Amino acid sequence: MIIPGETGSAPAPPEYFTGDVQISGRYQANAPARIGGVTVSFSAGARTAWHTHPLGQTLFIVSGRGWVQQEGQPVQDVGPGDVVWIPPLIRHWHGASAHEPMTHFAVAEALDGNSVTWMEKVSDGDYHKGLGV
Repeated sequence: MIIPGETGSAPAPPEYFTGDVQISGRYQANAPARIGGVTVSFSAGARTAWHTHPLGQTLFIVSGRGWVQQEGQPVQDVGPGDVVWIPPLIRHWHGASAHEPMTHFAVAEALDGNSVTWMEKVSDGDYHKGLGV
C-alpha cells in the first residue's frame, strides 16, 4: 500500500540543490517495503548536490534535457524517456542542462530509514563540464 503523497509543489531545500528546483508528488510505501519517490523539476542550470543512495537510485526522465554524472565518469546527457540507474553508494549528481529545464521522477529504496546521503554542492566548473568545455 502506498502512503498518500504530497500533491502540491514546493521549492527543493537550498542546502542540497543549486538553482530553481521544485519537488512534487512525493510518496513512500508502507513497511516492509522500502521504496519511495518524488518528481523533481529543474530550471535550466539547476542541479542536485553530490550525493549517494545506500541501495541505488533510478531516474525516469519525463521532459526536457538533463545531465547526470557519476564520480569519475563523463557527464551523461539525458532526455524524455531515458531511464538512468545509479548503483548503490556511487557518488553522483543530476539536474537540468545549462540551456533547457528537465523534470525527472526519482525512485530509491531506504536502508535503515535512510535513502540518501547529501554531500557538497556541485561546483560551476564541474557542472559546466557537461558543455564539453
